[in-house]
This record gives sequence, C-alpha cells and structure tokens, in this order.
Amino acid sequence: MGENPRARKLADRIQEIIAKRIERGMRDPRLGFVTITDVRVTGDLQHASVFYTVYGSDQERADSAAALEAAKGMFRSEVGKNITARLTPSLEFIHDALPENAKHLDELLAQARERDESIEALKSTATYAGDEDPYVKPRVIAEDDDQI
Repeated sequence: MGENPRARKLADRIQEIIAKRIERGMRDPRLGFVTITDVRVTGDLQHASVFYTVYGSDQERADSAAALEAAKGMFRSEVGKNITARLTPSLEFIHDALPENAKHLDELLAQARERDESIEALKSTATYAGDEDPYVKPRVIAEDDDQI
C-alpha cells in the first residue's frame, strides 16, 4: 500500500510550522539546539509524530525533551492556525536516535576496516601448511611411460 499523499503534505507542512516556531524563539530556557528531522501523520490525519534531534549532552537532550513536551499545546495551536484541515492533529515528540546510530555504525565500520587491514598484513607473510595446491591432479603419462 502506498502512503497517503495528503498525509505526506500535511506532515511536511507541520514540520515547517514547528521548525519556524522553534527558529523564531521560544521563551523556555531549557530548549537547546533542536532540529526537526521528520514528521509522520497517520492516514486519518488525527495524530502526528514529530521526530527531532538535539545537539549537546544527555542533560541538554533531557531538558529539550521536557521543553518540547511542555510547549506541545502551543505547537498544536500554531499548527491549527496554519493548516487547512478540519481537525488539528495531536502532536507527539519523539527523539530521533539516527545520529547516534549512524555514529555507532561508523565506529563498527572502522573496527571492521582495522581488522581487514590486520588480516591483509598477516596474509602477506603467511605460508601454506602443506602443498600449495592440495588437490589431486590426474597423472600425465609421458611417451616414455607407454612402453611397459
């Protein structure tokens, strides 16, 4: 099933409205450097999940989450004023862990790269335990051998 195009348009509009409101400034000092990364709206346009990231420490993330939760009603009224839907969707703010996950994947890839390099170094000095080619080959009969 495809995504509802009206829900996608509404999600884009909500993302724009909330980002502009954060950019214009909120009076809550707990709000850190917040970026709205994505908004997903249900098919019936009743609920919107707003994904965000916060640049900073764990304490700043927790403070920003509390500030966004406290300002949820203000954001919803702002969204209601600026969209042309009959009902204003309820908002849910969800911390987007994508940057942390990407950093963790980068670290894992770096470890794998280091292991590959160490294996390549070992491979260059390695020798065979037995013959270089351990497979049995058919015997080649020379012309001198067929006069038995």
